[in-house]
Amino acid sequence: MPELATLPPVRIPRYLLAGAPGWTTRADVIVVGSGIAGLTCALRLREQVDRVLLVTKTVLSAGSTAWAQGGIAAALDPEDSPQEHLEDTLVAGVDLCDESAVHALVNEGPERVRELVALGAEFDRAPGGDILLTREGGHHRDRIAHAGGDATGAEISRALIEALERVKNDPGIEVIEHALVVDVLTDGADRVCGATLHVIGEGEQDGIGAAHARAVVLATGGLGQIYASTTNPSVATGDGMAAALRAGARLADLEFVQFHPTVMFLGEGSTGQQPLISEAVRGEGAFLVDDSGTRFMQGQHPQADLAPRDVVARAIVARMRETGAEHVWLDARHLGKDFLEKRFPSIVARSRELGYDPATQLIPVAPAQHYASGGVWTDLDGRSTLDGLYACGETACTGVHGANRLASNSLLEGLVFAHRIAEDITARIQSGELAQVEPHAPDDDTSLLPEECRLDVQRAMTAGSGVVRSAESTAQTYAAISHLLAATAPAQPTTAAWETTNLAHLGLVLTAAAHARQETRGGHERIDYPERDDINWLGHLHHVHTPESVTMTFVPQEDSHR
Repeated sequence: MPELATLPPVRIPRYLLAGAPGWTTRADVIVVGSGIAGLTCALRLREQVDRVLLVTKTVLSAGSTAWAQGGIAAALDPEDSPQEHLEDTLVAGVDLCDESAVHALVNEGPERVRELVALGAEFDRAPGGDILLTREGGHHRDRIAHAGGDATGAEISRALIEALERVKNDPGIEVIEHALVVDVLTDGADRVCGATLHVIGEGEQDGIGAAHARAVVLATGGLGQIYASTTNPSVATGDGMAAALRAGARLADLEFVQFHPTVMFLGEGSTGQQPLISEAVRGEGAFLVDDSGTRFMQGQHPQADLAPRDVVARAIVARMRETGAEHVWLDARHLGKDFLEKRFPSIVARSRELGYDPATQLIPVAPAQHYASGGVWTDLDGRSTLDGLYACGETACTGVHGANRLASNSLLEGLVFAHRIAEDITARIQSGELAQVEPHAPDDDTSLLPEECRLDVQRAMTAGSGVVRSAESTAQTYAAISHLLAATAPAQPTTAAWETTNLAHLGLVLTAAAHARQETRGGHERIDYPERDDINWLGHLHHVHTPESVTMTFVPQEDSHR
Protein backbone atom coordinates (compact mmCIF):
# COMPACT_ATOMS: atom_id res chain seq x y z
CA MET A 1 0.00 0.00 0.00
CA PRO A 2 1.66 3.29 -1.05
CA GLU A 3 1.94 6.26 1.25
CA LEU A 4 -0.09 8.95 -0.47
CA ALA A 5 1.52 12.31 -1.18
CA THR A 6 -1.27 14.68 -0.24
CA LEU A 7 -1.91 18.39 -0.70
CA PRO A 8 -3.56 20.80 1.80
CA PRO A 9 -7.28 20.04 2.20
CA VAL A 10 -9.70 22.45 0.53
CA ARG A 11 -13.35 22.56 1.51
CA ILE A 12 -15.80 21.97 -1.31
CA PRO A 13 -19.41 22.92 -0.45
CA ARG A 14 -22.28 20.45 -0.60
CA TYR A 15 -24.37 22.66 -2.91
CA LEU A 16 -23.79 25.40 -5.45
CA LEU A 17 -25.42 28.77 -4.80
CA ALA A 18 -28.66 28.64 -6.75
CA GLY A 19 -31.62 30.15 -4.90
CA ALA A 20 -34.90 28.53 -3.95
CA PRO A 21 -36.66 26.41 -6.61
CA GLY A 22 -39.46 28.26 -8.36
CA TRP A 23 -41.10 25.13 -9.75
CA THR A 24 -41.16 21.38 -9.16
CA THR A 25 -41.87 18.29 -11.22
CA ARG A 26 -41.89 14.56 -10.54
CA ALA A 27 -40.89 11.44 -12.45
CA ASP A 28 -39.94 7.89 -11.71
CA VAL A 29 -36.50 8.43 -13.21
CA ILE A 30 -34.54 11.51 -14.25
CA VAL A 31 -31.96 10.95 -17.00
CA VAL A 32 -29.53 13.84 -17.40
CA GLY A 33 -27.76 13.95 -20.76
CA SER A 34 -28.65 13.24 -24.39
CA GLY A 35 -25.63 11.43 -25.78
CA ILE A 36 -25.66 7.73 -26.63
CA ALA A 37 -25.82 6.75 -22.94
CA GLY A 38 -28.60 9.11 -21.89
CA LEU A 39 -30.81 8.56 -24.94
CA THR A 40 -30.40 4.77 -24.82
CA CYS A 41 -31.25 4.68 -21.13
CA ALA A 42 -34.25 7.01 -21.45
CA LEU A 43 -35.72 5.15 -24.43
CA ARG A 44 -35.39 1.78 -22.71
CA LEU A 45 -36.83 3.09 -19.42
CA ARG A 46 -39.78 4.65 -21.21
CA GLU A 47 -40.89 1.14 -22.24
CA GLN A 48 -40.87 -0.12 -18.66
CA VAL A 49 -41.64 2.61 -16.10
CA ASP A 50 -44.50 5.09 -15.84
CA ARG A 51 -42.66 8.40 -16.22
CA VAL A 52 -39.17 9.37 -17.42
CA LEU A 53 -37.78 12.90 -17.46
CA LEU A 54 -34.92 13.43 -19.94
CA VAL A 55 -32.91 16.58 -19.30
CA THR A 56 -30.27 17.98 -21.65
CA LYS A 57 -28.01 20.98 -21.25
CA THR A 58 -28.64 22.67 -24.60
CA VAL A 59 -30.38 20.72 -27.39
CA LEU A 60 -30.63 16.97 -27.83
CA SER A 61 -27.91 16.78 -30.49
CA ALA A 62 -25.25 18.93 -28.78
CA GLY A 63 -23.41 16.30 -26.71
CA SER A 64 -20.10 14.55 -27.28
CA THR A 65 -21.65 11.57 -29.11
CA ALA A 66 -22.32 13.65 -32.21
CA TRP A 67 -18.61 14.52 -32.44
CA ALA A 68 -17.38 10.91 -32.38
CA GLN A 69 -15.59 10.28 -35.67
CA GLY A 70 -13.93 6.89 -35.58
CA GLY A 71 -16.75 4.50 -34.77
CA ILE A 72 -18.01 1.92 -32.33
CA ALA A 73 -16.00 -1.19 -31.47
CA ALA A 74 -17.66 -4.61 -31.33
CA ALA A 75 -16.75 -8.16 -32.31
CA LEU A 76 -19.14 -8.33 -35.29
CA ASP A 77 -16.81 -10.16 -37.69
CA PRO A 78 -17.18 -13.98 -37.58
CA GLU A 79 -13.37 -14.22 -37.43
CA ASP A 80 -13.29 -11.92 -34.40
CA SER A 81 -14.40 -12.80 -30.87
CA PRO A 82 -15.42 -11.07 -27.64
CA GLN A 83 -12.39 -12.71 -26.00
CA GLU A 84 -10.00 -11.00 -28.43
CA HIS A 85 -11.78 -7.69 -27.88
CA LEU A 86 -11.44 -8.23 -24.13
CA GLU A 87 -7.71 -8.92 -24.41
CA ASP A 88 -7.09 -5.75 -26.45
CA THR A 89 -9.09 -3.70 -23.92
CA LEU A 90 -7.14 -5.09 -20.96
CA VAL A 91 -3.81 -4.30 -22.63
CA ALA A 92 -4.85 -0.72 -23.38
CA GLY A 93 -6.03 -0.27 -19.76
CA VAL A 94 -2.56 -1.16 -18.46
CA ASP A 95 -3.76 -3.78 -15.94
CA LEU A 96 -6.26 -1.48 -14.22
CA CYS A 97 -9.44 -2.56 -16.03
CA ASP A 98 -12.10 -4.41 -14.11
CA GLU A 99 -12.24 -7.63 -16.11
CA SER A 100 -15.85 -8.33 -15.15
CA ALA A 101 -16.90 -4.96 -16.57
CA VAL A 102 -14.91 -5.56 -19.75
CA HIS A 103 -16.48 -9.02 -20.04
CA ALA A 104 -19.94 -7.42 -19.95
CA LEU A 105 -18.89 -4.82 -22.53
CA VAL A 106 -17.48 -7.18 -25.14
CA ASN A 107 -20.05 -9.96 -24.75
CA GLU A 108 -23.15 -7.77 -24.69
CA GLY A 109 -21.78 -5.20 -27.13
CA PRO A 110 -22.54 -6.94 -30.45
CA GLU A 111 -26.21 -7.40 -29.56
CA ARG A 112 -26.51 -3.78 -28.44
CA VAL A 113 -25.03 -2.63 -31.77
CA ARG A 114 -27.49 -4.80 -33.69
CA GLU A 115 -30.32 -3.22 -31.68
CA LEU A 116 -28.97 0.18 -32.68
CA VAL A 117 -29.14 -0.88 -36.34
CA ALA A 118 -32.72 -2.11 -35.83
CA LEU A 119 -33.53 1.30 -34.34
CA GLY A 120 -32.42 2.96 -37.58
CA ALA A 121 -28.68 3.65 -37.35
CA GLU A 122 -27.15 3.24 -40.82
CA PHE A 123 -23.53 2.05 -40.72
CA ASP A 124 -21.28 1.94 -43.76
CA ARG A 125 -21.62 -1.37 -45.58
CA ALA A 126 -19.27 -3.63 -47.54
CA PRO A 127 -20.25 -4.63 -51.12
CA GLY A 128 -21.87 -7.82 -49.80
CA GLY A 129 -24.06 -5.88 -47.37
CA ASP A 130 -22.23 -6.63 -44.13
CA ILE A 131 -21.27 -3.77 -41.81
CA LEU A 132 -17.91 -2.45 -42.97
CA LEU A 133 -15.28 -2.78 -40.26
CA THR A 134 -11.94 -1.03 -39.87
CA ARG A 135 -9.13 -0.95 -37.31
CA GLU A 136 -7.88 1.63 -34.82
CA GLY A 137 -5.01 1.85 -32.36
CA GLY A 138 -4.72 -1.00 -29.86
CA HIS A 139 -7.04 -3.34 -31.79
CA HIS A 140 -5.65 -6.48 -33.40
CA ARG A 141 -8.78 -7.02 -35.50
CA ASP A 142 -10.95 -4.95 -37.81
CA ARG A 143 -13.87 -4.34 -35.43
CA ILE A 144 -14.71 -0.64 -35.75
CA ALA A 145 -18.11 -0.03 -37.32
CA HIS A 146 -18.47 3.46 -38.77
CA ALA A 147 -21.06 5.59 -40.51
CA GLY A 148 -20.76 8.34 -43.11
CA GLY A 149 -17.05 7.59 -43.27
CA ASP A 150 -16.10 9.67 -40.24
CA ALA A 151 -19.50 10.74 -38.90
CA THR A 152 -20.39 7.74 -36.75
CA GLY A 153 -21.42 9.69 -33.68
CA ALA A 154 -23.61 12.04 -35.68
CA GLU A 155 -25.42 9.09 -37.28
CA ILE A 156 -25.95 7.31 -33.97
CA SER A 157 -27.19 10.54 -32.40
CA ARG A 158 -29.58 11.06 -35.35
CA ALA A 159 -31.03 7.56 -35.05
CA LEU A 160 -31.58 7.84 -31.29
CA ILE A 161 -33.11 11.31 -31.49
CA GLU A 162 -35.45 10.17 -34.27
CA ALA A 163 -36.49 7.23 -32.09
CA LEU A 164 -37.23 9.72 -29.31
CA GLU A 165 -39.20 11.93 -31.71
CA ARG A 166 -41.39 8.96 -32.62
CA VAL A 167 -42.56 8.73 -29.00
CA LYS A 168 -42.45 12.42 -28.06
CA ASN A 169 -46.24 12.50 -27.54
CA ASP A 170 -46.06 9.60 -25.11
CA PRO A 171 -47.08 10.92 -21.66
CA GLY A 172 -44.54 8.50 -20.18
CA ILE A 173 -41.56 10.62 -21.29
CA GLU A 174 -40.84 14.33 -21.05
CA VAL A 175 -37.85 16.17 -22.50
CA ILE A 176 -36.50 19.41 -21.09
CA GLU A 177 -33.84 21.11 -23.21
CA HIS A 178 -31.59 24.01 -22.18
CA ALA A 179 -31.44 22.66 -18.63
CA LEU A 180 -28.30 22.47 -16.52
CA VAL A 181 -28.17 20.05 -13.59
CA VAL A 182 -26.95 22.19 -10.69
CA ASP A 183 -26.93 19.64 -7.86
CA VAL A 184 -28.16 16.18 -6.92
CA LEU A 185 -30.79 16.17 -4.19
CA THR A 186 -30.68 13.73 -1.27
CA ASP A 187 -32.85 13.00 1.73
CA GLY A 188 -31.70 12.97 5.34
CA ALA A 189 -30.22 9.47 4.87
CA ASP A 190 -28.25 10.47 1.76
CA ARG A 191 -30.60 8.63 -0.59
CA VAL A 192 -30.79 10.38 -3.96
CA CYS A 193 -34.25 11.69 -4.76
CA GLY A 194 -33.89 14.22 -7.56
CA ALA A 195 -31.92 17.18 -8.86
CA THR A 196 -32.02 20.94 -8.97
CA LEU A 197 -32.15 22.22 -12.54
CA HIS A 198 -31.75 25.57 -14.18
CA VAL A 199 -33.90 25.90 -17.27
CA ILE A 200 -33.41 28.76 -19.70
CA GLY A 201 -36.67 29.39 -21.48
CA GLU A 202 -40.19 30.68 -21.34
CA GLY A 203 -43.15 29.45 -19.38
CA GLU A 204 -43.53 27.68 -16.09
CA GLN A 205 -40.19 25.86 -16.12
CA ASP A 206 -37.96 28.93 -16.25
CA GLY A 207 -35.05 29.42 -13.88
CA ILE A 208 -34.25 27.16 -10.93
CA GLY A 209 -36.53 24.22 -10.26
CA ALA A 210 -36.51 20.92 -8.43
CA ALA A 211 -37.15 17.61 -10.16
CA HIS A 212 -38.00 14.76 -7.79
CA ALA A 213 -37.58 11.09 -8.71
CA ARG A 214 -36.97 7.58 -7.43
CA ALA A 215 -33.64 7.46 -9.31
CA VAL A 216 -31.31 9.83 -11.13
CA VAL A 217 -29.09 8.75 -14.03
CA LEU A 218 -26.13 11.03 -14.79
CA ALA A 219 -25.04 10.78 -18.43
CA THR A 220 -23.65 14.29 -18.71
CA GLY A 221 -20.41 13.51 -20.57
CA GLY A 222 -16.87 14.45 -19.69
CA LEU A 223 -14.82 17.33 -18.31
CA GLY A 224 -12.80 18.35 -21.38
CA GLN A 225 -13.32 22.08 -20.85
CA ILE A 226 -11.17 21.81 -17.73
CA TYR A 227 -8.22 22.17 -20.15
CA ALA A 228 -7.34 24.99 -22.52
CA SER A 229 -7.35 22.64 -25.51
CA THR A 230 -9.77 19.73 -25.94
CA THR A 231 -11.71 17.82 -28.56
CA ASN A 232 -14.80 17.98 -26.32
CA PRO A 233 -17.72 20.32 -27.09
CA SER A 234 -18.31 23.44 -25.03
CA VAL A 235 -20.96 21.70 -22.90
CA ALA A 236 -18.38 19.24 -21.46
CA THR A 237 -17.81 21.00 -18.14
CA GLY A 238 -18.07 17.99 -15.82
CA ASP A 239 -21.44 19.01 -14.38
CA GLY A 240 -22.60 15.49 -13.53
CA MET A 241 -19.29 14.40 -12.01
CA ALA A 242 -19.10 17.56 -9.89
CA ALA A 243 -22.69 17.25 -8.69
CA ALA A 244 -22.12 13.61 -7.77
CA LEU A 245 -18.92 14.52 -5.93
CA ARG A 246 -20.65 17.19 -3.85
CA ALA A 247 -23.51 14.80 -3.04
CA GLY A 248 -21.05 12.28 -1.59
CA ALA A 249 -20.76 9.70 -4.39
CA ARG A 250 -17.38 8.04 -4.85
CA LEU A 251 -15.26 9.16 -7.81
CA ALA A 252 -12.34 7.11 -9.10
CA ASP A 253 -9.43 7.17 -11.59
CA LEU A 254 -9.71 10.90 -12.32
CA GLU A 255 -5.97 11.17 -12.99
CA PHE A 256 -6.31 8.97 -16.08
CA VAL A 257 -7.09 11.58 -18.72
CA GLN A 258 -6.70 10.51 -22.31
CA PHE A 259 -5.01 13.02 -24.57
CA HIS A 260 -5.74 12.21 -28.19
CA PRO A 261 -2.44 12.18 -30.07
CA THR A 262 -3.67 13.64 -33.35
CA VAL A 263 -5.56 16.89 -32.84
CA MET A 264 -4.95 19.58 -35.44
CA PHE A 265 -2.54 22.19 -34.11
CA LEU A 266 -4.02 25.64 -34.69
CA GLY A 267 -1.25 27.67 -33.14
CA GLU A 268 -0.08 28.66 -29.69
CA GLY A 269 -2.86 30.14 -27.60
CA SER A 270 -5.70 28.41 -29.43
CA THR A 271 -8.31 27.35 -26.86
CA GLY A 272 -11.64 25.57 -26.67
CA GLN A 273 -12.77 22.69 -28.84
CA GLN A 274 -10.07 21.71 -31.33
CA PRO A 275 -10.48 19.71 -34.59
CA LEU A 276 -9.84 16.01 -34.08
CA ILE A 277 -8.09 13.93 -36.75
CA SER A 278 -9.56 10.52 -36.06
CA GLU A 279 -7.37 7.57 -35.20
CA ALA A 280 -9.12 5.81 -38.06
CA VAL A 281 -7.01 7.89 -40.47
CA ARG A 282 -3.94 6.10 -39.10
CA GLY A 283 -5.96 2.90 -39.16
CA GLU A 284 -6.22 3.32 -42.93
CA GLY A 285 -2.48 3.84 -43.31
CA ALA A 286 -1.55 7.43 -42.42
CA PHE A 287 1.53 7.86 -40.24
CA LEU A 288 3.33 10.40 -38.07
CA VAL A 289 6.54 12.21 -38.97
CA ASP A 290 8.62 14.94 -37.36
CA ASP A 291 9.93 18.13 -38.98
CA SER A 292 12.66 16.18 -40.76
CA GLY A 293 10.19 13.67 -42.20
CA THR A 294 11.28 10.84 -39.89
CA ARG A 295 8.66 8.25 -38.92
CA PHE A 296 9.40 8.31 -35.20
CA MET A 297 6.82 5.71 -34.07
CA GLN A 298 8.83 2.92 -35.66
CA GLY A 299 10.45 0.91 -32.85
CA GLN A 300 8.39 2.65 -30.14
CA HIS A 301 5.75 -0.09 -30.03
CA PRO A 302 4.93 -3.26 -32.02
CA GLN A 303 1.91 -1.48 -33.51
CA ALA A 304 3.93 1.65 -34.35
CA ASP A 305 1.50 4.44 -35.39
CA LEU A 306 -1.44 2.32 -34.22
CA ALA A 307 -0.16 1.84 -30.69
CA PRO A 308 -2.59 2.70 -27.84
CA ARG A 309 -3.27 6.40 -27.55
CA ASP A 310 -1.23 7.01 -24.42
CA VAL A 311 1.84 5.49 -26.09
CA VAL A 312 1.45 7.62 -29.22
CA ALA A 313 0.71 10.82 -27.26
CA ARG A 314 3.79 10.37 -25.07
CA ALA A 315 5.95 9.65 -28.11
CA ILE A 316 4.74 12.85 -29.77
CA VAL A 317 5.41 14.92 -26.65
CA ALA A 318 8.89 13.36 -26.36
CA ARG A 319 9.72 14.14 -29.99
CA MET A 320 8.45 17.70 -29.63
CA ARG A 321 10.63 18.07 -26.53
CA GLU A 322 13.67 16.70 -28.36
CA THR A 323 13.26 18.91 -31.43
CA GLY A 324 11.77 22.03 -29.84
CA ALA A 325 8.80 21.81 -32.22
CA GLU A 326 5.27 22.86 -31.28
CA HIS A 327 3.74 19.90 -33.14
CA VAL A 328 4.47 16.91 -35.36
CA TRP A 329 2.89 16.01 -38.70
CA LEU A 330 0.36 13.45 -39.94
CA ASP A 331 1.04 12.20 -43.47
CA ALA A 332 -2.03 10.84 -45.29
CA ARG A 333 -1.04 12.00 -48.79
CA HIS A 334 -0.37 8.50 -50.11
CA LEU A 335 -3.99 7.48 -49.39
CA GLY A 336 -5.12 9.65 -52.28
CA LYS A 337 -7.74 12.35 -52.79
CA ASP A 338 -10.59 10.02 -53.82
CA PHE A 339 -10.16 7.65 -50.88
CA LEU A 340 -9.78 10.42 -48.31
CA GLU A 341 -12.85 12.30 -49.52
CA LYS A 342 -14.97 9.14 -49.45
CA ARG A 343 -13.70 7.66 -46.19
CA PHE A 344 -13.17 10.88 -44.21
CA PRO A 345 -15.40 13.55 -45.77
CA SER A 346 -15.87 15.59 -42.59
CA ILE A 347 -12.18 15.59 -41.66
CA VAL A 348 -11.11 16.54 -45.20
CA ALA A 349 -13.68 19.34 -45.41
CA ARG A 350 -12.76 20.77 -42.01
CA SER A 351 -9.03 20.53 -42.71
CA ARG A 352 -9.44 22.42 -45.97
CA GLU A 353 -11.47 25.09 -44.19
CA LEU A 354 -8.48 25.58 -41.88
CA GLY A 355 -5.99 25.75 -44.75
CA TYR A 356 -4.71 22.16 -45.00
CA ASP A 357 -5.49 19.57 -47.67
CA PRO A 358 -4.74 16.05 -46.39
CA ALA A 359 -4.49 14.78 -49.97
CA THR A 360 -1.56 17.06 -50.78
CA GLN A 361 -0.21 18.43 -47.47
CA LEU A 362 1.07 17.24 -44.12
CA ILE A 363 -1.33 18.04 -41.25
CA PRO A 364 0.13 19.61 -38.06
CA VAL A 365 -1.00 17.64 -35.00
CA ALA A 366 -0.35 17.60 -31.25
CA PRO A 367 -2.04 15.90 -28.28
CA ALA A 368 -5.11 17.52 -26.70
CA GLN A 369 -7.51 16.37 -24.00
CA HIS A 370 -9.97 13.88 -25.43
CA TYR A 371 -11.53 11.57 -22.83
CA ALA A 372 -11.85 11.08 -19.08
CA SER A 373 -11.33 7.42 -18.19
CA GLY A 374 -12.34 8.09 -14.58
CA GLY A 375 -15.53 9.51 -13.14
CA VAL A 376 -18.39 8.45 -10.87
CA TRP A 377 -17.55 4.96 -9.60
CA THR A 378 -20.26 2.47 -10.54
CA ASP A 379 -20.90 -1.24 -10.26
CA LEU A 380 -21.87 -3.51 -13.16
CA ASP A 381 -25.44 -2.19 -13.09
CA GLY A 382 -24.39 1.44 -13.15
CA ARG A 383 -25.13 2.06 -9.46
CA SER A 384 -23.00 4.65 -7.71
CA THR A 385 -22.20 4.46 -3.99
CA LEU A 386 -25.27 6.64 -3.29
CA ASP A 387 -28.55 4.75 -3.32
CA GLY A 388 -30.69 5.95 -6.22
CA LEU A 389 -27.85 7.57 -8.17
CA TYR A 390 -26.62 5.96 -11.39
CA ALA A 391 -24.02 7.07 -13.93
CA CYS A 392 -23.10 5.95 -17.43
CA GLY A 393 -21.08 7.08 -20.42
CA GLU A 394 -18.07 9.31 -19.89
CA THR A 395 -19.49 10.55 -16.57
CA ALA A 396 -19.01 7.08 -15.09
CA CYS A 397 -16.03 5.00 -14.07
CA THR A 398 -17.36 1.53 -14.91
CA GLY A 399 -13.96 -0.16 -14.75
CA VAL A 400 -13.95 -0.78 -18.50
CA HIS A 401 -11.16 1.64 -19.41
CA GLY A 402 -8.64 1.28 -16.61
CA ALA A 403 -5.76 3.69 -17.11
CA ASN A 404 -6.43 4.30 -20.80
CA ARG A 405 -9.52 3.84 -22.99
CA LEU A 406 -9.17 1.58 -26.01
CA ALA A 407 -10.19 3.40 -29.20
CA SER A 408 -13.94 3.35 -29.98
CA ASN A 409 -14.90 1.56 -26.76
CA SER A 410 -16.66 4.65 -25.41
CA LEU A 411 -19.78 4.53 -27.60
CA LEU A 412 -20.10 0.82 -26.87
CA GLU A 413 -19.76 1.43 -23.14
CA GLY A 414 -22.59 3.97 -23.32
CA LEU A 415 -24.84 1.47 -25.07
CA VAL A 416 -24.10 -1.52 -22.87
CA PHE A 417 -24.22 0.12 -19.46
CA ALA A 418 -27.19 2.38 -20.24
CA HIS A 419 -29.14 -0.77 -21.06
CA ARG A 420 -27.97 -2.41 -17.82
CA ILE A 421 -29.03 0.64 -15.82
CA ALA A 422 -32.50 0.69 -17.36
CA GLU A 423 -33.02 -2.97 -16.51
CA ASP A 424 -31.77 -2.54 -12.94
CA ILE A 425 -33.90 0.53 -12.23
CA THR A 426 -36.98 -1.17 -13.68
CA ALA A 427 -36.51 -4.24 -11.50
CA ARG A 428 -35.96 -2.14 -8.39
CA ILE A 429 -39.03 0.03 -8.99
CA GLN A 430 -41.19 -3.04 -9.61
CA SER A 431 -39.96 -4.64 -6.39
CA GLY A 432 -40.63 -1.48 -4.39
CA GLU A 433 -36.97 -1.01 -3.59
CA LEU A 434 -36.77 2.51 -5.04
CA ALA A 435 -39.31 4.53 -3.12
CA GLN A 436 -39.99 8.21 -3.67
CA VAL A 437 -38.58 10.21 -0.75
CA GLU A 438 -38.41 13.92 -0.06
CA PRO A 439 -35.17 15.89 -0.32
CA HIS A 440 -33.36 17.40 2.62
CA ALA A 441 -33.35 21.19 2.34
CA PRO A 442 -29.96 22.67 1.35
CA ASP A 443 -28.41 24.60 4.23
CA ASP A 444 -24.82 25.00 3.08
CA ASP A 445 -23.23 28.40 2.61
CA THR A 446 -21.38 28.55 -0.68
CA SER A 447 -20.08 30.88 -3.35
CA LEU A 448 -19.43 30.67 -7.06
CA LEU A 449 -16.46 31.49 -9.26
CA PRO A 450 -17.28 34.09 -11.90
CA GLU A 451 -17.07 33.18 -15.59
CA GLU A 452 -13.86 35.14 -16.08
CA CYS A 453 -12.03 32.67 -13.81
CA ARG A 454 -12.57 29.80 -16.26
CA LEU A 455 -9.49 30.63 -18.32
CA ASP A 456 -7.43 30.78 -15.10
CA VAL A 457 -8.60 27.26 -14.20
CA GLN A 458 -7.91 25.98 -17.71
CA ARG A 459 -4.43 27.50 -17.85
CA ALA A 460 -3.53 26.08 -14.45
CA MET A 461 -4.79 22.60 -15.37
CA THR A 462 -3.04 22.59 -18.75
CA ALA A 463 0.25 23.75 -17.25
CA GLY A 464 0.38 21.44 -14.25
CA SER A 465 -2.05 18.55 -14.71
CA GLY A 466 -1.95 18.17 -18.49
CA VAL A 467 -0.12 15.72 -20.74
CA VAL A 468 3.03 15.66 -18.58
CA ARG A 469 2.95 16.13 -14.80
CA SER A 470 5.30 16.33 -11.83
CA ALA A 471 5.09 16.83 -8.08
CA GLU A 472 6.00 20.48 -8.54
CA SER A 473 3.58 21.15 -11.41
CA THR A 474 0.59 19.51 -9.72
CA ALA A 475 1.29 21.33 -6.45
CA GLN A 476 1.37 24.63 -8.34
CA THR A 477 -1.91 23.87 -10.12
CA TYR A 478 -3.60 22.84 -6.89
CA ALA A 479 -2.42 26.02 -5.15
CA ALA A 480 -3.60 28.21 -8.03
CA ILE A 481 -7.13 26.74 -8.09
CA SER A 482 -7.36 26.76 -4.28
CA HIS A 483 -6.42 30.44 -4.30
CA LEU A 484 -9.12 31.20 -6.88
CA LEU A 485 -11.78 29.51 -4.75
CA ALA A 486 -10.65 31.26 -1.57
CA ALA A 487 -9.84 34.74 -2.82
CA THR A 488 -12.18 35.49 -5.70
CA ALA A 489 -15.19 37.69 -5.08
CA PRO A 490 -18.31 35.49 -5.27
CA ALA A 491 -20.35 35.56 -8.46
CA GLN A 492 -24.09 35.62 -8.91
CA PRO A 493 -25.71 32.35 -10.01
CA THR A 494 -25.42 31.94 -13.79
CA THR A 495 -24.80 28.99 -16.06
CA ALA A 496 -21.24 30.18 -16.71
CA ALA A 497 -20.54 30.58 -12.98
CA TRP A 498 -21.89 27.10 -12.17
CA GLU A 499 -19.80 25.58 -14.97
CA THR A 500 -16.65 27.40 -13.91
CA THR A 501 -17.10 26.30 -10.30
CA ASN A 502 -17.67 22.70 -11.39
CA LEU A 503 -14.42 22.79 -13.37
CA ALA A 504 -12.55 24.19 -10.36
CA HIS A 505 -13.93 21.53 -7.97
CA LEU A 506 -13.03 18.70 -10.35
CA GLY A 507 -9.68 20.29 -11.11
CA LEU A 508 -8.75 20.12 -7.43
CA VAL A 509 -9.63 16.43 -7.12
CA LEU A 510 -8.02 15.43 -10.42
CA THR A 511 -4.85 17.31 -9.52
CA ALA A 512 -4.72 15.75 -6.05
CA ALA A 513 -4.86 12.31 -7.70
CA ALA A 514 -2.21 13.25 -10.26
CA HIS A 515 0.01 14.49 -7.45
CA ALA A 516 -0.48 11.33 -5.39
CA ARG A 517 0.13 8.72 -8.13
CA GLN A 518 3.91 8.51 -8.28
CA GLU A 519 4.31 6.54 -11.50
CA THR A 520 3.57 6.75 -15.23
CA ARG A 521 0.70 4.60 -16.44
CA GLY A 522 -1.83 4.95 -19.25
CA GLY A 523 -3.20 8.47 -19.47
CA HIS A 524 -1.11 9.63 -16.50
CA GLU A 525 2.51 10.62 -17.13
CA ARG A 526 4.80 11.81 -14.34
CA ILE A 527 8.08 13.18 -15.65
CA ASP A 528 9.60 12.69 -12.17
CA TYR A 529 8.34 9.08 -12.02
CA PRO A 530 8.68 7.96 -15.66
CA GLU A 531 8.26 4.22 -15.08
CA ARG A 532 5.22 2.08 -14.35
CA ASP A 533 5.26 0.80 -10.75
CA ASP A 534 3.17 -2.33 -10.20
CA ILE A 535 4.62 -2.94 -6.75
CA ASN A 536 3.14 0.23 -5.27
CA TRP A 537 0.57 1.52 -7.73
CA LEU A 538 -1.42 -1.39 -9.13
CA GLY A 539 -4.70 0.00 -7.90
CA HIS A 540 -7.08 2.95 -7.90
CA LEU A 541 -7.44 6.31 -6.18
CA HIS A 542 -10.97 6.89 -4.84
CA HIS A 543 -12.37 10.24 -3.70
CA VAL A 544 -15.33 10.94 -1.41
CA HIS A 545 -16.65 14.35 -0.37
CA THR A 546 -16.94 15.13 3.33
CA PRO A 547 -18.10 18.34 5.04
CA GLU A 548 -14.46 19.29 5.67
CA SER A 549 -12.75 18.26 2.40
CA VAL A 550 -12.47 15.44 -0.11
CA THR A 551 -10.84 12.28 1.22
CA MET A 552 -8.61 10.18 -1.00
CA THR A 553 -7.92 6.46 -0.54
CA PHE A 554 -5.94 3.88 -2.51
CA VAL A 555 -7.73 0.62 -3.38
CA PRO A 556 -5.49 -2.22 -4.62
CA GLN A 557 -6.53 -3.83 -7.89
CA GLU A 558 -7.33 -7.16 -6.25
CA ASP A 559 -9.82 -5.40 -3.92
CA SER A 560 -11.48 -3.20 -6.53
CA HIS A 561 -13.66 -5.61 -8.50
CA ARG A 562 -17.30 -4.73 -9.02
